[in-house]
Amino acid sequence: MSGKLASRRRRSARVRRRLRKSAKGRPRLSVHRSLQNIYAQLIDDAAGRTLLAASTLDKALRGKLKNGGNIAAAEAVGKLIAERALEAGITEVVFDRGGFLYHGRVKALAEAAREGGLKF
Repeated sequence: MSGKLASRRRRSARVRRRLRKSAKGRPRLSVHRSLQNIYAQLIDDAAGRTLLAASTLDKALRGKLKNGGNIAAAEAVGKLIAERALEAGITEVVFDRGGFLYHGRVKALAEAAREGGLKF
């Protein structure tokens, strides 16, 4: 493994370990970012399944976004995941940044999800 990938995986495991203690039955809002796109999904860890997901590859966003790897795209995904969560009756989640630093696109997605009505 490269040093950068190994470091991210260590951070991811550390973050997830802390979230497991503080989740108290809330679903986990997991974020993954690549150079081209950003992905978010709500996961029920007790049942071990994904409740819902949103990404820059969704048909709802693909036509609207010029580039999937920027802050504007991350904000759009954050709003979309919050909208879908509220439709499903989910208002409180725990935020899993997935080993990525809380900065830039990850921060933009989180803030947009908060503005959309999710509490974390």
